[in-house]
Amino acid sequence: MFSEDDRSSPIDTGTAEDPTGEIMPATVVKLTNGEVVVDIGLKCEGVIPRSEFLNGDGQVTVAPGEVIQVLIEHYNEQEGTVALSYQKAAKRRAWEDIEKAFEAQRTVPGRVLERIKGGLSVDIGVPAFLPGSHVDVRPRYNLESLIGQEIPCKIIKLNHKRANAVVSRRLALEEEFAQRKARLVEQLQEGAVLTGRVKNLTDYGVFVDLGGMDGLLHITDLSWGRVGSPAEVVKVGEELRVKVLKFDAEKGRISLGLKQLAPDPWEGIAEKYHPGGRATGRIVGVVDYGAFVELEPGVEGLIHVSEMSWSKRMKHPSKIVSVGDRVEVAVLEVNAGRRRISLSLRQTLPDPWTTLAQRLAPGTLVEGRVRNLTEFGAFVEIEEGVDGLIHVSNISWAQDVRHPSEVLKKGQKVQAVVLGLDPEKRRISLGLRQLLRDPWTEFCARARVGDVVDGEVTRLASFGAFVEMEEGVEGLCHNSEMDEDQSGPQRLEVGSHHRFRVLRVNEAEKRIGLGMKGVEQEVSSSDVSLAAPPMSSPGAVTPEAPPAIAATEDADSGSVVETGTS
Repeated sequence: MFSEDDRSSPIDTGTAEDPTGEIMPATVVKLTNGEVVVDIGLKCEGVIPRSEFLNGDGQVTVAPGEVIQVLIEHYNEQEGTVALSYQKAAKRRAWEDIEKAFEAQRTVPGRVLERIKGGLSVDIGVPAFLPGSHVDVRPRYNLESLIGQEIPCKIIKLNHKRANAVVSRRLALEEEFAQRKARLVEQLQEGAVLTGRVKNLTDYGVFVDLGGMDGLLHITDLSWGRVGSPAEVVKVGEELRVKVLKFDAEKGRISLGLKQLAPDPWEGIAEKYHPGGRATGRIVGVVDYGAFVELEPGVEGLIHVSEMSWSKRMKHPSKIVSVGDRVEVAVLEVNAGRRRISLSLRQTLPDPWTTLAQRLAPGTLVEGRVRNLTEFGAFVEIEEGVDGLIHVSNISWAQDVRHPSEVLKKGQKVQAVVLGLDPEKRRISLGLRQLLRDPWTEFCARARVGDVVDGEVTRLASFGAFVEMEEGVEGLCHNSEMDEDQSGPQRLEVGSHHRFRVLRVNEAEKRIGLGMKGVEQEVSSSDVSLAAPPMSSPGAVTPEAPPAIAATEDADSGSVVETGTS
């Protein structure tokens, strides 16, 4: 409350008989060019300057017959005169209302008049000062934007004597926010449907102003279908009806849902799509492990990368499908509880392996491109989705191939022979060496025990020497079968050429035993040519093979096995 000094007025209050200083109702009688004549119920009529009733546009705001409040500034009953003021009455009543609002800490309306130093000038019935720090709940720098607007105000300082009033919009907004929040909290229950306004968009969702608190509408709760960006569904300022999914009162967090107000498209989905059935849809996403197909709004299925094509060499799903493509798919599995449908694209296409046995019988000559090289062989693509394996042991007859890269290169076009076919396991065995003659088979078909042949020493071992008679055909001459000199068996040198006698032939194990004792003397004495050039027919056969001991290398241990002949 104000002190008596603050509330003093230059106008006397007057007595019961003297109404001077009182505010009384008056009826407008008529308007003249310069005055407004009013009847206040006394013995005389009063007049008020017309200027007290003009608005900002210069228009008179009263009309005959209207009742207004006026202040009696002076009254002389004897003389029959009275002085009245409409504006002073309005000002006094305004101060009285402001005092009551200040005492009750009640919010009053105000209209922003202009920007002044340090803040704004506001009309709350009387001019008031609004400091810049009290304009908004957050710092606001563009104060001019409020000029002419009606705003709520809290009176924070009042001095009637000095006609000084200071107001705060910030306190009024905070009080209004607290009241709205309190009303909102009463309604915040899981499952409640509220109306809010979109406040902000982010990559992960939408913030909705519920009128006192903000709630988060996550991007996954915007729609039952796939949403790439919240802007595809809502826009800032849009009014939405949302459902409260979760409310954490302690943290003040509200989770909202929009799609929950629409029917769930997954209900009854197992009755629409069955394993083994066909469906059509649109590609809505392509990832490393497959592609997502929208079968209907809100229902998506996954084509795993393994179900894209019958071919095993597909590098990425984007090589087959693109976003927006319409495709026919086969349904593999439906799990409505986990909202998952497994689809297949390749099972709508012919499986090349089902007819392979009719087209590629063993012995068939095929052509393809080397797709991959491994330690154990080379994979050759002979048609789309069908690869065959050339095992390292089936690459060459002549060479001891340890890795397919010694003979083949990735991308090389080759011909091969089908050796075996297993459609169930999706395996094809191919052979490359089967296109060439087998030197062992040919040699064994020609050679007989006792034949004399030419050979080149290719490598030495502690138990003998290995001799190449034709490309890809080697025999073993044991130390015991070599020519002897005074110091024992004559040692051979790698790369040297000699004549040898065939002592033993084992075609199944690809082993040939050789000997050289007495071969040179026998050939010289008989004057018979026994030599056979490499890769040609074996040498001349002697009339009678002398008794000999066949020596050969054991494939596993390298030991020598001796067999006597008579």
